[in-house]
Amino acid sequence: MTEFLYRRNAVREALRGERRKLHKLYVQKGLPKKEAAPFLHLARQKKLTIEEVSKQRLGNLVQDGSHQGVVLESADYPYANLEDILNLAKKRNEPPFILILDLVQGPQNIGMLVRTAEACGVHGIIMQERRAPDITPAMVAASAGATEHLLIAKVTNLNRTFEDLKAADVWIVGTAMDAEAQMLGRVDLDRPIALVIGHEGSGLRHQVRQNCDMLVMLPMRGQVESLNAAVSGSILLYSAWQARGFAGVSTR
Repeated sequence: MTEFLYRRNAVREALRGERRKLHKLYVQKGLPKKEAAPFLHLARQKKLTIEEVSKQRLGNLVQDGSHQGVVLESADYPYANLEDILNLAKKRNEPPFILILDLVQGPQNIGMLVRTAEACGVHGIIMQERRAPDITPAMVAASAGATEHLLIAKVTNLNRTFEDLKAADVWIVGTAMDAEAQMLGRVDLDRPIALVIGHEGSGLRHQVRQNCDMLVMLPMRGQVESLNAAVSGSILLYSAWQARGFAGVSTR
């Protein structure tokens, strides 16, 4: 199938990435040369067809007026699997660093978590196939194109996947806000790890929680009871990367 990616960050990262097959770049007529040039250059490198069209045509393609003057026609998002993610960690000679989303909802929440995960060097993201959203163009836009540089897997059953991860000596660390959870800062995150982020309102499902090796909570001193899933997950991702000494940090 074909889909249309939109907004400049998303289009640029899809053109830079190697995650999916690309077909055609649409550029809005009259877009200043300075703004269009980077996209045209990347599209030509990939030998894509380039077509100038009206702003209205772009809006019709994506059903969104905030396309920012560029739209990229591509194949659907290519999902990975757990083996791909573990193999990437092995290829980089790094202990596995994985993000698991337990029924996290909303393109903004997921997009922010995907963007942070990519920035922290996560080897892959795992979601349960049933009741989890697809990686749609809206999700790509919300992640600022980070989806195009990440391995994302959908699995039938998270708890079975936990068994496979444990067999690979990966620790499953869930998030919670109760007495059973250890405070962040008292948990050793410098290990092969899969961080599990739960639903915004209800948190981790009971069986998922039971199958975690440990639970961690963020310290809070204000009056608000909790942070949303995207913010708390992003803090944990950076904490886990910091525990690894910010391995692989780029100065670009």
